[in-house]
Amino acid sequence: MAETVTVEQVRALVQAQHLDTIAIRRHLHARPELSFQEHETAAYIADRLRSWGVEVRTGIAGTGVVGVLRGSGDGPCVCLRADIDALPIQELADVPFRSQVPGVMHACGHDVHTAMVLAAGRILHGLRGAWPGTVLLLFQPGEEKIPGGASLVLKEGALADPAPAAILGQHVTPELEVGKVGFHAGPFMASSDELYLTVKGRGGHAAQPDKLVDPILIAARLLLALKEEFEAWRGDRPLVLAFGRLVADGATNVVPDEVHIAGTLRTFDERLRAEVHAWLPQRAGEFCVALGGACHTEVRHGYPVLVNHDDLTNRIRMAAVEFLGADNVVDMPRRMGSEDFAFYSQVMPASFHRLGTGNPRKGPAPGLHTPHLVIPEEAMAIGAGLMVWGALKELRG
Repeated sequence: MAETVTVEQVRALVQAQHLDTIAIRRHLHARPELSFQEHETAAYIADRLRSWGVEVRTGIAGTGVVGVLRGSGDGPCVCLRADIDALPIQELADVPFRSQVPGVMHACGHDVHTAMVLAAGRILHGLRGAWPGTVLLLFQPGEEKIPGGASLVLKEGALADPAPAAILGQHVTPELEVGKVGFHAGPFMASSDELYLTVKGRGGHAAQPDKLVDPILIAARLLLALKEEFEAWRGDRPLVLAFGRLVADGATNVVPDEVHIAGTLRTFDERLRAEVHAWLPQRAGEFCVALGGACHTEVRHGYPVLVNHDDLTNRIRMAAVEFLGADNVVDMPRRMGSEDFAFYSQVMPASFHRLGTGNPRKGPAPGLHTPHLVIPEEAMAIGAGLMVWGALKELRG
């Protein structure tokens, strides 16, 4: 049974294959693919799994892969999840394995996530006589793009046979130094919705303002009004309504007919999220009509709140203490960032933690989603080992 496998054994197994894990990560990093286009990435993952004798399912949510590990007898099912897509960013980091694809980069660490789950799966497969149950290795596409690959994985029923009793995920973060991991039970990462407003007026020559219903002025006043009303209603509750794009495609002497605004809504409360979904179109429409214009609002539902299951997260946290020592396991605050792992957390016990990749001795590290991001490869041994140890603890029950 799983108790015959020790922390020391897992550490040794991780280190024994660490150079191969690095090679896998570098291969993936040099060949990034955008969301739902990860065809070569998926083929590479499937080939590696098959070479180790692992059962493989392909075509998951289009380009995803699931590896199926079977233990020594009946037992629970644990899923280890990695995301596999890259971002539309031109890499500027000076590394020998930099992206070979112009304008595309693994700037969020998904290459590292994938290499770690592959490493963990290889170890668990080798230990399959020492644990009961099933382990699913989920290599999920499209985390970076709505509707999110996780939603499609669930819609297809790709995790229904067998259904996981627990799903585990982790994400690199330069906010923590290498060697540390961070946990937060309960609501951890915010929901994320995309907002698109089209303010309509009557454009024309800028020298004839009396003949216009200026959508630019209406849009400006609308944004200020929405911000003021939202902040008063929000109070001290953790919600964010922000707009990052405003396009008024006129000229120095041309007022356009329409202004296009795009923004985001973030919250940790699904009830409040629904209330804003109802309030925003109604309030924006009323405001613009009162000024002689009109407003069409589209709310594109993104990712829900990521809720870490209390008991599961506490167990994985204790596993991390055993694997890394109490000084290297820290509490993380809630984050307004979003993750499509949240879809899993809405339907099954889920735990998602942060893996430190920072190095304070070298100064502030470039952030995620930036072209200079460099992730220390020694962190992969920690992440892969923790995945193995956490899965073993859950399989033992």
